[in-house]
Amino acid sequence: MELSGEALKNLRERAKFRDIPIASRFMSRMAESLLAVVDDKSAFGRRLIAWPDTAGEDALALRAIAGFHALKLSGAAPELTPHYPPFETSDAELQEAVRSAIAGHDAFLTEYLDSPPQTNETGRSSMVLGAALHVANATGLPIETFEIGASAGLNLWFERYTYDFGNGLKWGSADAPLTVRSDWSGAPPPLQAPVQVTARHGCDRNPLDPKNPDHRLRLTSYVWPDQSERLDRVAKALAFAAAQPVAVEKADAADWVEQALLAPPQSGVARMIYHTVVWQYLPEPVKARITDAIQKAAATATAETPLAWFRFENDDKGEDGGLMELTHWPGGETRKLGRADFHGRWVEWA
Repeated sequence: MELSGEALKNLRERAKFRDIPIASRFMSRMAESLLAVVDDKSAFGRRLIAWPDTAGEDALALRAIAGFHALKLSGAAPELTPHYPPFETSDAELQEAVRSAIAGHDAFLTEYLDSPPQTNETGRSSMVLGAALHVANATGLPIETFEIGASAGLNLWFERYTYDFGNGLKWGSADAPLTVRSDWSGAPPPLQAPVQVTARHGCDRNPLDPKNPDHRLRLTSYVWPDQSERLDRVAKALAFAAAQPVAVEKADAADWVEQALLAPPQSGVARMIYHTVVWQYLPEPVKARITDAIQKAAATATAETPLAWFRFENDDKGEDGGLMELTHWPGGETRKLGRADFHGRWVEWA
């Protein structure tokens, strides 16, 4: 039996990006390899074949391909290394390496499908910084931050990084643990606004610990193998986060937001809730509860206890990026800040 149904469709969707410059050619080649070699002779293949109609929303292709990347990164499947970037081999050779990895690591690859991808993309810190600059400029206050879906917490530290926005535009200190390169266009946020984070909090249903080698491997496996700058950046971000005292809480997003916003706000501090490419994975009742909790907290916001909600999410207006929005209270004005690439490679400010 061969692949069919939603699993087949999801892998074909990934494969079609092979010749698109902004995408990952190697990820597309891996999708093509799986389409060519997967059958019901392995537990991994049977699991893919039997996947329900949620393959797209489950990001099944990314789960499957990440398992092979984890094997390569760990050294457990040395037969994969000569076929991964920066090396170039033929499609037939890559397919044979994939077939060999399935035969030798069937149980590992099958289990790897259990968890949804967690990229914790530090390139999105560029957008979070932009939102924080707007909040700091509007309020003149330091900020307490709350991130929904924080994964390993790499974007909790957004203001500790250095940024290169292109055209000579930069932000941050020379001794920052890593540099985020993000091409900004349009009218940029107020770069002169002082961003001071007084406290930072994050939650995730499955938080990853940057101190844990297995968790670091899993997070890195979801970074596309032919994007060396992203791989270097996530390694530096993980090393920095591992040395920090803040841990991401394991919690349901709605429970966590409700609890966080129950605490009386501190006068003279702006609270900023944010999430990036998370909303689409939350069930509708969870979204409703989060929205309701934010609205209730917003009703009591004052100039001394302002509240802001920043979100960068897929708006289905293009496969290359999503929409940035910021709502600020008191007042409740929602601003469309612009659009950005899902990995933060470019940001178009409105």
